[in-house]
Amino acid sequence: MSRKILLAAAAVALLAPVSAFAQGGAAAGAATGAVGGAVVGGPVGAAVGGVTGAIVGGIADQQQPEFRQYVTTQKVPSYTYKEEVRVGSVLPESGVTYHEVPAQYKVKGYRYTVVNNTPVLVEPKTRKIVQVIH
Repeated sequence: MSRKILLAAAAVALLAPVSAFAQGGAAAGAATGAVGGAVVGGPVGAAVGGVTGAIVGGIADQQQPEFRQYVTTQKVPSYTYKEEVRVGSVLPESGVTYHEVPAQYKVKGYRYTVVNNTPVLVEPKTRKIVQVIH
């Protein structure tokens, strides 16, 4: 059993530097999912958690500056949110306007909005932030 825990810790250690660079993108979700999966299911849980923690179809890290610039040119009003803007936060039912993501970013099933002057991708049915654009 201790060998499984050591393997899970090693997997998480390998993912941690990647998540530092991603700052909230899919890699950070993968690292968070891996940690949670390791706690529950050992090394296999870490692998599964890492895959499910990353959103599928988010804006790639290399496209984030371009997308941020696009949002700026659209002059989307910023919603003032009293909580920390982070993945997993649920936005209120009213007062937030969601916008289609242009096809060039290859994002399906999500909308974007601006919260505290930060563009975010949101799952429209749950209003949950799935990616913070840095």
